[in-house]
Amino acid sequence: MQQLERIVQSIRNLHESIRDEIVSTCENTASEQLAKVDHDEQEDTIYAIDRISERRIVEYFEAEIASITPVILIAEGIGESGEVLLPHGIDETDAEFRIIMDPIDGTRELMYQKRSAWILTGVAPNKGSDTNLQDIAFAIQTEIPLVKQHLSDVVWAYRMQGIEARRYDRLRGEYRSINLHPSTASTIEHGFAMISRFFPGGRDVLAQIDEDIVRNILGDVQAGKAHCFEDQYLSTGGQLYELMSGHDRFVADLRPLLENILAKRKLSLGLCCHPYDLCTELIARESDVIVTDPSGSPVRAKLNVTENVSWIGYANENIRRQVEPHLLRTLHEYQLL
Repeated sequence: MQQLERIVQSIRNLHESIRDEIVSTCENTASEQLAKVDHDEQEDTIYAIDRISERRIVEYFEAEIASITPVILIAEGIGESGEVLLPHGIDETDAEFRIIMDPIDGTRELMYQKRSAWILTGVAPNKGSDTNLQDIAFAIQTEIPLVKQHLSDVVWAYRMQGIEARRYDRLRGEYRSINLHPSTASTIEHGFAMISRFFPGGRDVLAQIDEDIVRNILGDVQAGKAHCFEDQYLSTGGQLYELMSGHDRFVADLRPLLENILAKRKLSLGLCCHPYDLCTELIARESDVIVTDPSGSPVRAKLNVTENVSWIGYANENIRRQVEPHLLRTLHEYQLL
């Protein structure tokens, strides 16, 4: 724990630096420039805006964190496998921590200045290649605000210690503490509840699953009424934040489950959530949000940049009891489980 605490401040400093640099760049660069494709990788497309943070992360970790304790850094765009051992030349077994990071989660909305993105980092003791999301002992996510937005949040958690949250005023250069709480509502009715369907490819299936679940829970739509609402926030860290802040009541990202359906259509599975997108899931759990895999178990994705991950978030146990039976039954009906 002592070694962990020694590197946490360095990670927080890095988050602040990335946030400030990206905001400054967005202020002085046209959206069309930021949205240019830099290159394609197997796990994602890398845009020009992504390069702002990626190019300095390894150098920072080597100078500020690996000088304290040896680590394995896991992130998009670094090394051939998406991970690098620091200091360079160490053996994998020498590393004390595995640190998984997404420098910009929500690139697509940020580069067009539609919505905030997030910097995500999770730190786990090194348990070899089987180290997974449930091993993460500290996580932090920092909001990258829009240029026109002067307030942004940072939230972090140590395992079994609850969460801390602060709001940053970039005009004053000051932080203040804030309290985040998941919704205490007992139903999704009149609240935000949704299944993620960000990109073409299987959106019809995901939309129909969404319709079936809501209809089974709340009944048929009444004329001129809206049972519940949806918010397709194109950022997993952002979705977790919406759950832990009380804005959303139910979120499910089931994209990887569509692989067989798409194969029958002779289509490929597109972009899905990866472990680095979900690496701050600890914060949501520490805030009492319930996060599961599609079967209802904890999400145990290994810390890498390639694995496709499905996850479900419930604001509280009452929401889970209301939604989960219908969700599981529908997934079985569609032969996704």
